[in-house]
Amino acid sequence: MGRISMRFLKRRVAITRRNLELCFPEMDETVRERKVQANFESLGMGLLETGMAWFWSDRRVKRWFDVSGLNHLKLAQQDGRGALMIGVHLMSLELGGRAMGLCQPMMATYRPHNNKAMEWVQTKGRLRSNKEMLDRKDLRGMVHALKQGEAVWLAPDQDYGRSGSVFVPLFSVSDVATTCAPYMLARMAKPALLPVVLVRRDNGSGYDLLIQPELKDFPIEDKIAAATYMNKVVEKEIMRASDQYMWLHRRFKTRPVGVASLY
Repeated sequence: MGRISMRFLKRRVAITRRNLELCFPEMDETVRERKVQANFESLGMGLLETGMAWFWSDRRVKRWFDVSGLNHLKLAQQDGRGALMIGVHLMSLELGGRAMGLCQPMMATYRPHNNKAMEWVQTKGRLRSNKEMLDRKDLRGMVHALKQGEAVWLAPDQDYGRSGSVFVPLFSVSDVATTCAPYMLARMAKPALLPVVLVRRDNGSGYDLLIQPELKDFPIEDKIAAATYMNKVVEKEIMRASDQYMWLHRRFKTRPVGVASLY
């Protein structure tokens, strides 16, 4: 399904190819084209996984994934401390949220859908095993939840525009608009920060939910340093399964004033 979609999503194919060119300029063109195709195959699987996440029973979902590192989250929260779960946009993102909620129900940040019917469907699906969805612009709500000891999922890996962002490196791109949300939340709510991703196994046997240890050296005194640090975390999480990453997003859309577009 994903491979067929390449015929109709030519603009997204071009964006995916360009993102790979920008991030990995040393990559051979033949290798890059294979990665583009693999990425759209992953997109097709991601659509099926969204259905699994939103409509399958708990028992059925549990049979398909193993979790590693849940002890890191339990340890970080043992004194009632909040946890900011740092995610990235892998294609199995929706299933990852469901799996994480089955291990420990939490809250997640998101962009509300413009279509009310679709908003209802996606929210209902995402709350199958989790507590609450928070508008990604609701900083106050996030701070409150973290101060109450909740686990809150946040993905700082996309282009959220110029407001509230700084320009720091990501892979081989020097000036990338990067949200300051983790920095602000770390300063205001003092949560533990832990990366988490759900990775699809190459052999088709299921998924691995990977929760990393707390990021104890995250800089909270300087937003540039914090954003630079966070992009290194994002790079590491993406490279766990780079073919499964959402490269079709225009990650480098926002540029410094006066700088030409990369697309």
